[in-house]
Amino acid sequence: MNSLFPKTLIPSTSLSSSTRLTLTPNSLRHFKLHLPRLMSSDSSHRLFQLKLDPLTGNSEWVVIEDNDDLPDCSKEPLLATTSYLDMLNDSFRNKAFRSGIERTVTKPCHVLDIGAGTGLLSMMAARAMGLNGTVTACESYLPMAKLMRKVLHRNSMGKAISLINKRSDELEVGVDIPSRADVLVSEILDSELLGEGLIPTLQHAHDKLLVENPLTVPFRAVTYGQLVESTYLWKLHDLSGIEAKVSDGIHLVPTGSDSIIHVKSRQYPMHCDAIREEIKPLSEPFKIFEFDFWKRPESNGETKVQVQVIDDGNIHAVVSWWVLQLDREGTVFYSTAPRWINSPANIGYRDWCDHWKQCVWFFRGKGMSVSQGEEVLLEATHTETSVSYNLNVQVPKTDTRQHDHNIRDFQLLLSPERIAIYGDSKWRSSVLAAVRNALQGRVNPLCVVVDDSIFLTLLAANLSKTSHVLSLFPGLREKGAQYLENVVKANSFSMDRVEVREKRKPCLTLHDTHGKKVDMLIGEPYYYANEGMLPWQNLRFWKDRTLLDPILSEDALIMPCKGILKACAMSLPDLWSSRCCLGDVEGFDHSIVNTTLGACGELPAPKEGPFLPFSIWQCGEIKELSEIFTILEFDFSKPISSCHGTAQVKFIEGGTCHGFVLWVDWIMDTDKSIVISTGPEHRYWKQGVKLLSKPVAVGINGCNSNSEYGSTIVEALFEPSSSELILKHAFL
Repeated sequence: MNSLFPKTLIPSTSLSSSTRLTLTPNSLRHFKLHLPRLMSSDSSHRLFQLKLDPLTGNSEWVVIEDNDDLPDCSKEPLLATTSYLDMLNDSFRNKAFRSGIERTVTKPCHVLDIGAGTGLLSMMAARAMGLNGTVTACESYLPMAKLMRKVLHRNSMGKAISLINKRSDELEVGVDIPSRADVLVSEILDSELLGEGLIPTLQHAHDKLLVENPLTVPFRAVTYGQLVESTYLWKLHDLSGIEAKVSDGIHLVPTGSDSIIHVKSRQYPMHCDAIREEIKPLSEPFKIFEFDFWKRPESNGETKVQVQVIDDGNIHAVVSWWVLQLDREGTVFYSTAPRWINSPANIGYRDWCDHWKQCVWFFRGKGMSVSQGEEVLLEATHTETSVSYNLNVQVPKTDTRQHDHNIRDFQLLLSPERIAIYGDSKWRSSVLAAVRNALQGRVNPLCVVVDDSIFLTLLAANLSKTSHVLSLFPGLREKGAQYLENVVKANSFSMDRVEVREKRKPCLTLHDTHGKKVDMLIGEPYYYANEGMLPWQNLRFWKDRTLLDPILSEDALIMPCKGILKACAMSLPDLWSSRCCLGDVEGFDHSIVNTTLGACGELPAPKEGPFLPFSIWQCGEIKELSEIFTILEFDFSKPISSCHGTAQVKFIEGGTCHGFVLWVDWIMDTDKSIVISTGPEHRYWKQGVKLLSKPVAVGINGCNSNSEYGSTIVEALFEPSSSELILKHAFL
């Protein structure tokens, strides 16, 4: 079988890792952007963007000059991990804004577009005025401003629209713009509505940039909520309640210390339709806040809502969404409501998209028990950038951690997915068995926990009363040390057997281990705050293991001992549609942005879409088309090295293949009897998705149709020097 890779192929470095660190969906597009930026002597802008090597944790600054073209995106699209492409593929959004603008901008005037992106709304406004008015487009993020210039030029709009590469709160009338604007068009919204800085942006615009009583698109936004019961949502935040049901002897949350580990009090974006069968509504939808774009908003607001309970249950969370009214007359709407909401507020329902989801607010602990017909008082508060809720229930004094001032003053904030993993009884029992087996027969072992796993640290110290545990905690650092100090008593060991390295060093030496070589080097692997990364980027564990090779004993146990890169060919129509190449968007050519935004579709060879991290179970319609297959094996008993693998896979279902989903199964023991999988059936991990440039019709092997493929060859190359995974495929 011939390789799909050229023999001379050596992957090169790119900006992919930098975008994953700094280019989070939506948040870069205007007001909230805080990337450092300087002025050079020739007054051109210069942007410093942080580039992270996921295998080392090291970072460096990359310079983007205003007078240069965009960085070379042939290897990895610069803006692939932002939400721009997904938003521009949202036809419901595009049509709603076009209709709102056409109903609002009916004569020549001065239009200000804040957070202009590719310039779509600016071009809509200019077209609505017949190119006779004035349009000022404000875009703070330099790479996007550079891309917008290309889009304007492609659509012959360069002279009709004045593009300013500044934040809106940096604009001055008479300096940057000729006069106050008559109309504001903006799309500075996230799933929570306020997270991109909507309120401070509107405040400054009304104070400094807009005429009195301006016209605006959108005209108004209204947030709605619904009280729900959901065991799944409960597991994402109540580790104390979940841990009470396991009996492995490990106490991540000691009794009376419920808040020592918890999720941050905030709304979490989530595709709630994916868990519709696991959500029990306990109220009808209710209105929460109303924000009028045409007038100056207040920084803070409070409201109290008397909510009638429609069924017996425990209130675990509030599911919230918002509805935009695009025009003054109230004829054009856009809603982010889940599909089960069937009301007049849900006008303009959209297809699946990833840039705007519903939001979930968790109520602490086990929730509030309610009965049908009962009324509860919901208190909602908003700041400039967020919304919070309270059911007006007093927390019992026994719940305030009175018995230990240190615990009361310390809190370790983790992601909901990490809370759920730590509470998963199957996961805990697997890890416990692996560590117990590893410790058998070892006397006074030195165990190094190389990642940020507090669970492994507690396990190693708890299961062996003679072990010495050194935890590196590369992300948690002093937070991890503080946490251990607060839970040692509940886990029956003392801190004289546990040590946390305080300062980051390139590598441990025998001096750090007091002259003793390492008997066990273990990890999950898990790196704090890296949940959004591609699954194989946790191969940082392999890199760390390699750096520690000089101080490992001859019979050192490495756990996990292997990583298996698994894959499955899948039908992903919703995800593919949200990431496909752009052409005409409401009458404006956007084909020039496809490469930079990482589109899949008819890209010119050899360009292709990047790997993207997604929770597949939340990606709308999905279907497995092939058996699950192994592409690569990573052997952690040896130092890190390049890996190459090939698999020929038959399709077991007919359909349309949109790409390959990849993940890593961690083999925890040498017998290969304990496996921790991060595949699609496990909700708490993200998978890596490689979308095809063009969907392919496939069928079961032996099918009669000549237009369908019966199998595929998949070939992968992992190159640690560039931290990249390269994937090639050929359909047969």
